[in-house]
Amino acid sequence: MKSKILFSDVDDTLVNKDKTISEVNRKAITKMLEQGHYFVAVTGKPIVVGRRVIRDLGLTMPGCYMVAFNGAVVYDCAADRVLAERTLSLDIVREILEEADLEGVHVQTYQKNHILTREHDEELDFYLDQAKMEYKLVPDIFSCLEKEPNKVIAISIDGQKPLVELKKNLLEKHPNLEKRCNCFFSKDEYLEFCPKDVNKGIGVKYLSEFLNIPFEDTVAVGDGRNDLSMIKTAKIGAAVQNAISDLKKEADYVTVEDHEHGAVAEVIERFILS
Repeated sequence: MKSKILFSDVDDTLVNKDKTISEVNRKAITKMLEQGHYFVAVTGKPIVVGRRVIRDLGLTMPGCYMVAFNGAVVYDCAADRVLAERTLSLDIVREILEEADLEGVHVQTYQKNHILTREHDEELDFYLDQAKMEYKLVPDIFSCLEKEPNKVIAISIDGQKPLVELKKNLLEKHPNLEKRCNCFFSKDEYLEFCPKDVNKGIGVKYLSEFLNIPFEDTVAVGDGRNDLSMIKTAKIGAAVQNAISDLKKEADYVTVEDHEHGAVAEVIERFILS
């Protein structure tokens, strides 16, 4: 039997509200792995958070992979090693940080296993509630970078307007910014800056080629804006029942169940094990 590959978003797709994986999803993933298929957890979160999630979910057996930082890092869960990595040039990082400082917008980036940001504000608390990791408060983020980061993220919990203005002003001052990096809203509160041409869809392409899986045997499932490139890249793109409407419109299939009731297992049974 030929192998297939499933790319699954994590939050609000694979896991429940309490960040655990349901027994029905766990059994379905185990079954597909036992039959020689591949499972890939895909997240916008940093690699250090992704590693912890993978361990907590028990997805460290052969055949399990992860795409982190919205496609900037590809990771072999069983071998515990990074297969591919993309970073954001320091010139771009400086431009983003300087403009965010001018406008008083919360901005953060990542170095080693921690967040670098200026102050502990409500935006940092909002982020930490969803991605628990260590952080360092520094007066000058740029000067604390030891190497190019995988991404920069601006956060606003008081509506999108500050982020829309930040993007607008950045593009006015640096018209070629979007030619040098990927700038997008992963959710209403997050404006992300990733390396050029990096998104979850790139992770689909890379791992499919790396594992020699034909395009017709690729399946992806998600719920949010940053999952759009992934479900459009795979042969079968599925949206969970609780997905945003824009994703459902682009999906080849919308699950009957939501993420709390085994949506990923439904996709596995219908498109991987069938």
